[in-house]
Amino acid sequence: MPFDGIVTRAITEELQEEIVHGKINKIYQPTQTELVFTIRSQGKNHSLLFSVHPTYARFHLTEDTYTNPKEPPMFCMVLRKHLSGAIVEAIEQFRMERIVTFTLKTRNEIGDISHKLLVVELMGKHSNVMIVDKEKGHIIDSIKHISMAQNRYRTILPGQVYKLPPSQNKLNPLEIDGEQLIRKLDFNAGKIDQQMVGILEGFSPLITKEIVTRTNFGSNEVYIEKFAEVQQQLLDHDYTPAIYRAGKEDFHVIPISAFNGETTKFQSVNKMLDSFFSGKAERDRVKQQAKDLYRFIKNEKSKNERKLKKHQQTIKKAEKAEHYQKMGELLTAHMHLVKQGDASINVIDYYDPDQRELTIELNPNKSPSENAQGFYKTYQKLKNSKRVVEKEIIRTEEEINYVNQLLQQIDVARVEDIEGIREELREEGYLKKQKFSAKHKNKPRIPEPETYVASDGTIIVVGKNNLQNEYATMKLAHRDDTWLHTKDIPGSHVIIRAKEYSEQTLLEAAELAAYFSKSQNSSSVPVDYTKIRHVKKPNGAKPGYVTYDNQKTIYVTPSKDTVDKLSKKK
Repeated sequence: MPFDGIVTRAITEELQEEIVHGKINKIYQPTQTELVFTIRSQGKNHSLLFSVHPTYARFHLTEDTYTNPKEPPMFCMVLRKHLSGAIVEAIEQFRMERIVTFTLKTRNEIGDISHKLLVVELMGKHSNVMIVDKEKGHIIDSIKHISMAQNRYRTILPGQVYKLPPSQNKLNPLEIDGEQLIRKLDFNAGKIDQQMVGILEGFSPLITKEIVTRTNFGSNEVYIEKFAEVQQQLLDHDYTPAIYRAGKEDFHVIPISAFNGETTKFQSVNKMLDSFFSGKAERDRVKQQAKDLYRFIKNEKSKNERKLKKHQQTIKKAEKAEHYQKMGELLTAHMHLVKQGDASINVIDYYDPDQRELTIELNPNKSPSENAQGFYKTYQKLKNSKRVVEKEIIRTEEEINYVNQLLQQIDVARVEDIEGIREELREEGYLKKQKFSAKHKNKPRIPEPETYVASDGTIIVVGKNNLQNEYATMKLAHRDDTWLHTKDIPGSHVIIRAKEYSEQTLLEAAELAAYFSKSQNSSSVPVDYTKIRHVKKPNGAKPGYVTYDNQKTIYVTPSKDTVDKLSKKK
């Protein structure tokens, strides 16, 4: 995921066109690593996202919505104090580095015009966002505080003078020519792409590999020519934003010829970045919020798998029940041959067609009658345990299926769906119920399944947890609506909210069912569909569990692009 100096340059130039001279109306901090500014520019509102996430550090305009905490964090309140109502005067990148400064015109406490700098540094786990007083050069605050003990080169704390990160003494690729680059390369050492990363400012391994691929390991002149091609694209601001999918996903604004997989092009860098990071950042937020929940459910699954293994061992032992019955009957029939203290006895096996002799092991400390009764008791015990354990196996398998369903739901959940899963576990007795005073007692919330819109305008509803599944299927849907679910695979309930619909809508709904299931990354996923009137919930069944009949099966390959398209139509 190369949010390198080139992408930084492209997004900076695009934002200069979109939001310079715009006004900052609102500031939010949804998480510890994300900021969202609402900026009014050119007659419309823009949501500008800043993220200092160690893996997904970036900034761009976004169409995603974020859930904000009830109490804003301290840094958010500082930003609101100093930047609410500020005008974006300039957005500038430092050389070809991933450092961008937003110059903001605002007013101080007494109404005089003052200038603040919002400095964004995208450096992996060292990423940061700082608000700096332009006149004094002092840091007012930052989303991450770095003390002298953590970094001897510079301290990032309120009141400290802001200084740039240490220079890596790389060459600015916009200011050199190919011959200067060639002189820095050691062709005998090999790994030319890695050498370029160490020489060129803002060039990621993806781009240096692209240059080497274009040269096809040719002469020095070919390297000079191919470097000049990329350099000219940057100087001409000639960008081709695209996401590349070949096993893993990547993106860039320079065309990547080394990829042989699927390529999705975008009209703007902002849209490309928003599309690429949207699901990934959301997944990370869900993981953070559901970390304890996921661990609890995994433990429940492991506990039930161990229980199932023990039950299966008991069943295996119980299969010997008839053997003990046979021993008891043969011993009873030959009781006259047994003496007190015998450790064994040889008897004729009447159950054997050949009437062969059989040795029965005895307990010498027991009487012959007690030995026979011991065999009968063992037989009865194993017979009874088998009957009980068979029921327990059914319950345990249902429990494993249930927790597997919950794990799948966490995998596809939105942040707002996680609390629904928690509430379900409380209601089912897995987690302790929260205690509320009469004053603060929460009213039961109506589940909110996700809504999508098919190509022909038909509404499609998708449950993201069991409470939503049950609400969508049992209460929201009409008896003539169509219900879909992956065949024998944990997944979401999907409802087509229409009596009549097109074949395309059925395919799109089936793709949603396959995408929001355990088989999200599979191809040719079987999806059952039937009318709601054929879907029933058994008495006493767990939330979201249903039975159905009169179904047909359709096979689809889920695609994130389809999901995004149907979501955007909404």
